[in-house]
Amino acid sequence: MAIENGTHADGRSDSRIQNYTKFWQKDTSKEAHEDNANRLDSYTEVVNGYYDGATDLYEWGWAQSFHFSRFYRGESFAASLARHEHFLAAKMNIQSGMRVLDVGCGVGGPAREIATFTDANIVGLNNNEFQVGRARKYTKKRGLEEQVQFVKGDFMKLAEQFGENSFDAVYAIEATVHAPTWEGVYGEIFKVLKPGGVFGVYEWCMTDAWDPSIPSHKALAHEIELGNGIPEMRSLKLSREALKNVGFEVEYEEDLAERQDFVEWYYPLEGDYRKAQTVYDLFTVWRTTWFGMFVMHNIFWILELVGLLPKGTIEVGAALKVAQTSLIKGGQTKLFTPMYLAISRKPANTD
Repeated sequence: MAIENGTHADGRSDSRIQNYTKFWQKDTSKEAHEDNANRLDSYTEVVNGYYDGATDLYEWGWAQSFHFSRFYRGESFAASLARHEHFLAAKMNIQSGMRVLDVGCGVGGPAREIATFTDANIVGLNNNEFQVGRARKYTKKRGLEEQVQFVKGDFMKLAEQFGENSFDAVYAIEATVHAPTWEGVYGEIFKVLKPGGVFGVYEWCMTDAWDPSIPSHKALAHEIELGNGIPEMRSLKLSREALKNVGFEVEYEEDLAERQDFVEWYYPLEGDYRKAQTVYDLFTVWRTTWFGMFVMHNIFWILELVGLLPKGTIEVGAALKVAQTSLIKGGQTKLFTPMYLAISRKPANTD
């Protein structure tokens, strides 16, 4: 792997990965306003540092679709991820031939799935060069490169990159939580949508039961931030308000985590074999057991040692352990949701 001044040929940066955890206090109880402000001001460094180090770990331990999902009895992990994507596309009524923007596309798993499901033409946007390269590689392998394209860009500058009124629909799956403000990113999405266009989002939020004045609640939010590359966690009501503030008409909203499912959305993190829905999912669960994580840690430690992974990857891996614990706790206490679904429309007449 070619490396020049700490930057790898695939775009990953050793220094950016190694600096990632420094955006948080080691003791979350000592977090101050200045720490939060610094993360918001440096959101691109925070998010890129995290995903430079975490992407390989995500793909090994999860899938090419970096999101959570609901589960029916007997439903495989892979089928659940796909159904979650199909559900969003169906709620948005994405149709064949539409030009659709995927904001914060990861390595393109949802874009490829939704393109196949709907026959729409999808543009995936990502500010992480390494993930854009991975997305293009996987898409070409699937033979979808004419239907699904990927570009590097900042979701806080969408109108500057694409021009206003450019897309029939826009969706974001667990991505806009990385933005410094929801009004900022939702406002950019509003601009690039054609009049009458639809925006669908699965948003990460602290629920309305979350109270930042309670120390344990505040600490939980900081742990979710650190473990997942998020500058600032915010409440669900602020997401709803932000959509309306920038001009969207909210047509449908629901916290899907409130549904009474056979197993909870966070079950793949628990390492509990009893909850695996298929034989293959036993391996999915194994990866989040203490032994699976021990094996993964040592494999990636060796790969980092010999230079096949960027320096700092293991440190980001430690942050992922914080993510695992905090997300399970957030789900069990109902203080956090990764699936606040909102379907919103840009008015046909925006004059």
